[in-house]
Amino acid sequence: MSSTMKSLIIAVVLVVALGVAYSILAGPDRRTTSDKIGDAIQQLPNGPDKAMHELGSDRTPGEKLGDSMRKAGDKIKENSAPE
Repeated sequence: MSSTMKSLIIAVVLVVALGVAYSILAGPDRRTTSDKIGDAIQQLPNGPDKAMHELGSDRTPGEKLGDSMRKAGDKIKENSAPE
């Protein structure tokens, strides 16, 4: 198999993988109502506004991932700030 053919196969596999990842992250939230209520109950210790955010939003998994990454970044900044 030539190196051009290998490169073409790798490119095709990469494009397919990126397409699948995009469709998962940009797809609609498919949780049932009971799943959303369960997530809201888990968020109650963090405050009622965070719990309501779980109930009232139809955010995509990608948006939720972005929110989680922002929160983690804020916690890292908070914990690494000099006293």
